[in-house]
Amino acid sequence: MSLQEEISKRRTFGIISHPDAGKTTLTEKLLLFGGAIQKAGAVKSNKISEHAKSDFMEIEKQRGISVATSVMGFNYRDIKINLLDTPGHQDFAEDTYRTLTAVDSVIMVIDCVKGVEIQTEKLMEVCRMRDTPVIVFINKMDREGRDPFELLDEIEEKLKIKVRPLSWPIGMGKRFKGVYSLYEKALHLFEPSKRTLEEGVSIEDLSDPILDERIGETDAELIREEVELVDGVYPEFINKDYLDGKIAPVFFGSAVNNFGVRELLDCFIDIAPDPKPRETEERLIDPTEEKMSGFIFKIHANMDPKHRNRIAFLRVCSGQFERRKNYYHVRLEKSFRFSNVTAFMAQDKEVIDVAYPGDIIGLYDTGNMKIGDTLTEGEKGSYKGIPSFSPEIFKEVINLDAMKSKQLDKGLRQLMDEGVAQLFTYDLGSRRVVGTVGALQFEVIQYRLKHEYGATVRFAPVNLYKACWIESADSKKLKEFIASKQRLIAKDKEGKFVFMAENKSWMQMVEQNFPEINFHFISEF
Repeated sequence: MSLQEEISKRRTFGIISHPDAGKTTLTEKLLLFGGAIQKAGAVKSNKISEHAKSDFMEIEKQRGISVATSVMGFNYRDIKINLLDTPGHQDFAEDTYRTLTAVDSVIMVIDCVKGVEIQTEKLMEVCRMRDTPVIVFINKMDREGRDPFELLDEIEEKLKIKVRPLSWPIGMGKRFKGVYSLYEKALHLFEPSKRTLEEGVSIEDLSDPILDERIGETDAELIREEVELVDGVYPEFINKDYLDGKIAPVFFGSAVNNFGVRELLDCFIDIAPDPKPRETEERLIDPTEEKMSGFIFKIHANMDPKHRNRIAFLRVCSGQFERRKNYYHVRLEKSFRFSNVTAFMAQDKEVIDVAYPGDIIGLYDTGNMKIGDTLTEGEKGSYKGIPSFSPEIFKEVINLDAMKSKQLDKGLRQLMDEGVAQLFTYDLGSRRVVGTVGALQFEVIQYRLKHEYGATVRFAPVNLYKACWIESADSKKLKEFIASKQRLIAKDKEGKFVFMAENKSWMQMVEQNFPEINFHFISEF
């Protein structure tokens, strides 16, 4: 099979949502339909040993939430699907933001009861920055939720994107009878007791009496009226508008009951983009180019706690990645050879010999890789756009066991390399402060330090506003500034100088008093 044919058979997408919208459940059902698993896990229950396949860290199983992006690959209708299930919780948003740089499209899950929530809006902003195509799945239709037209209005208003329903619900909650697929022109009936689905009843013309027979005259009349209204109010679905990120197709269903998932997957296969060209600092790289290139968007330490392994996740962007071949590491300016290259099904891994654009592969790493690194066959340009943001919450690391200092150092270093939190070490006194975007992240770090590294810590609150990376064209002025503000100067894990601002007004005053110093709230890796 040619490179072009391999590329056209790949779809790489992320599933995003607000917490508890049903994202991980939808992921499970997509894997079921793809034949990747035989039984869905219990996402929430601690009493059941079958946990969600995509939640593989011990703390995820205990808390019933996703705290790290999971990568899963499976085949469906002769298409290789690379699915990235992201954390919904806002405390782990940075992992999600970075993951969105590695996908070609997104499925956004919205709870029909709660509608669009704040985290959903933030995720949509990241998609809009890259014009990422978005499909919306309105979930939990077997519950009493909000009016579908009201939900669509809210999506357009809050997410600032036009929508086009490609399926339409018949009732809701206890009255939910199924959906009519405007994409397939077929009726799909809902039976909550069933775990397998029959093929939809093909109904080209909604005036067909078979509609009345299957769902009753009252609901048949209502669906006719509502579909007519949908066709009149919303624009015709044009695939290019979706691919350009200008319109979002909308589907309705109930992931926990398997309902509406196959229709979503079938349409996704038809309309979603295959791998597209990507920007480096130097030029636009087409996936069909012969020479391999790709970038690291995620690092995970201890995916298998028994072996203490560290895996760098690479998105292949062009050419063909081959095991045991030398590749040029742009930042380090040296070559690396990878004999152990894996593909993923959550924590299950298989060694592969070759990967193509769109594929997500794992490279076993001893500490050379960082998030944002680019690998090529000799070209020196780096892929763009994986920033690290100034954290929102800061806490000092207090070591509770002086005998485990080495384990703590190693654990902090490896967990910070994953990019989910940031470590700042003060020049004076060597105090260490961890910064995150959410409070729950400290609990995860504390748990993982203890259970994966044997280091026991507590986190003491620190009164800080922002961490600002500093630079100046005048090296003398920079040295003078560092000397005058030594109490507030720290270094990040890369050794870059950071000004730790205690409050907003103090930050503004310092910026005014030191115009020669540039303060950055975002650090490019």
